[in-house]
Amino acid sequence: MNGDNDIIQVEIYGLSLSSSLGGGGYAIILKEIDGERRLPIIIGQFEAQAIALQLENITPPRPLTHDLLKNIIESFGFSIEYVVINELKDSTFYARIKFDSDTLEDIDARPSDAIALALKFNAPIFVAANILDEIGFTPEPQEGAEGPISEAERKKNTKEDLQEQRQRKLNKLKKDLEDAVANEEYERAAALRDEIKKLENYNFN
Repeated sequence: MNGDNDIIQVEIYGLSLSSSLGGGGYAIILKEIDGERRLPIIIGQFEAQAIALQLENITPPRPLTHDLLKNIIESFGFSIEYVVINELKDSTFYARIKFDSDTLEDIDARPSDAIALALKFNAPIFVAANILDEIGFTPEPQEGAEGPISEAERKKNTKEDLQEQRQRKLNKLKKDLEDAVANEEYERAAALRDEIKKLENYNFN
């Protein structure tokens, strides 16, 4: 495992099971265990549903893709030690899966798949400290809030988290666009403009 100062353990704080973005994106909110910072990640519908089933301890009648992967890994006598979201590049998150054997190398994975498998194996989830430092955020405390958070409040917070993440991404993309134009990287600039337009057109429900 990387040094303790390099990665931070997180837990699942919220999960959107309805499409929160006009482009069809779903969302998972990760929260550091020993702090209040949160990290929203946009995921696909299938992965969101797979994670939700595992969180609710619901076993489908036939094994889904992540169940099949778990069965294959266990059939070879291995397990997952932990997963880590280790990189953020061009607004895309990357993850690694660490097995419980030194004979197996870490493998690259989408964060949504890594999280789903971590839940299957009851393995811890980590995020690189530099990612939380860069885009993780602490929500403002709500005046008069006491006791455990309600489901309605959790959904409200999830929506606000997504809006915060969108604004952060937009700011970064616009800065990258300015740099691309200044450097006469017009093909990259065109791709960035398309991504900015797509983000600006997201409709939060």
